[in-house]
Amino acid sequence: MLDLEVVPERSLGNEQWEFALGMPFAQAVNILKRQCGSIKDVQVLYSDTNPLGMDLVLNLTQDGIRLIFDPMVQRLKIIEVYNLSKVKLKYCGVHFNSPHVQPTIEQIDQSFGATHPGVYDAARHVFMLNFRGLSFSFPIESKFEPHYTHGLGSLQFPNGASPTVSQMCIYTGNSLADTKAPPMPLSCYHGNCYPETVEVLRDNNGPTGLKVQLAIEGTGPGHVSELRRKTLERLVMFGDSAQEVTSYLGSPSKVFYKSEDKMRIHSPSPRKLALSKSSDYFFNYFTLGLDVLFDANTHRVKKFILQTNFPGHYNFNIYYRCDFRIPIKKDFSSDALDDTFTITPYTKWDSVQDFLYKPVEKPVVLNRASTTNTTNPFGSTFCYGCQHMIFEVMSNNHIAAVTIYQPNKPGVCDDR
Repeated sequence: MLDLEVVPERSLGNEQWEFALGMPFAQAVNILKRQCGSIKDVQVLYSDTNPLGMDLVLNLTQDGIRLIFDPMVQRLKIIEVYNLSKVKLKYCGVHFNSPHVQPTIEQIDQSFGATHPGVYDAARHVFMLNFRGLSFSFPIESKFEPHYTHGLGSLQFPNGASPTVSQMCIYTGNSLADTKAPPMPLSCYHGNCYPETVEVLRDNNGPTGLKVQLAIEGTGPGHVSELRRKTLERLVMFGDSAQEVTSYLGSPSKVFYKSEDKMRIHSPSPRKLALSKSSDYFFNYFTLGLDVLFDANTHRVKKFILQTNFPGHYNFNIYYRCDFRIPIKKDFSSDALDDTFTITPYTKWDSVQDFLYKPVEKPVVLNRASTTNTTNPFGSTFCYGCQHMIFEVMSNNHIAAVTIYQPNKPGVCDDR
């Protein structure tokens, strides 16, 4: 049985690990992987048809805990303990819930002190006791309901009949109903860079590069040891060297060398099937949701890939969501504001097609499969070419990834 410390408006955890509000989904999954010996039977719950309209949830079924993530920013919004019989809970080092300590009304009052009068939900027959960043739900039998108007403490119960907590929630702010996922806490940075926004730069000929707003750890003024959140702006352009990209974005999470290119057959080049003696390579920036492809011979940027990290996609949880902004126009020689449309990770593909007012060419069907498992449970995706970009679109019409390549470059289609 897990023995966890409750910190209102912040976290649930122990000395080895903690689930902190604002934590990215990927970091919570990594904790569960490391604790696989003690935390088992984890469910990932999401909506396949409406992934932005319903919360993303990690359900720890054996421990009675739900981790609820905002579907847009994919950061932890609510920590819910829905079965207190499966876990030990303490506050300031003292247990208020364990096999030997029942979380009754009196126990909660003793452990957490006074608060505002509770709120009764007649539809659910539940009394809510709220602290800042923390709430407790008590099921109330109907025979006690007429007396609830003076507050939870005014209810009189026979010996041993005092209701116990059926649900506990940790969140940010004063209202569980209105809570939002807070910014990522500094304890979750771990020396990495995270994207604020990624803007695709372009001229009349097409994309030229990326403007990246980075969030990093930094020291505060006057306190060398005090960590603060800082933002930096970096420009990464087509033609930049591998050394320049490293100086702008830091070392990549991984370097991947292309061993084969299944899209090469769609190239118009007569040499498309010719084998290369060297391999292009990617800098994978997982926390930025970004891949940068370098030419094997010149070692300069030739392509960017921006990831949206939607659940139900083959690459889900490998990358963080890249919050990109991609401007497109029907006519790039025009300066009219109503002729511009901005694509974000939340834009559906049919909106892009509606803006362009013309049918996009038929898609290329992409069906991924790993070397150890030749099946893909998530099904195929569809790749559409548009204005020197390739949009990978899922069956629910959401964009899974955007590949941006340099225009007017001989052989640019050879390795698409």
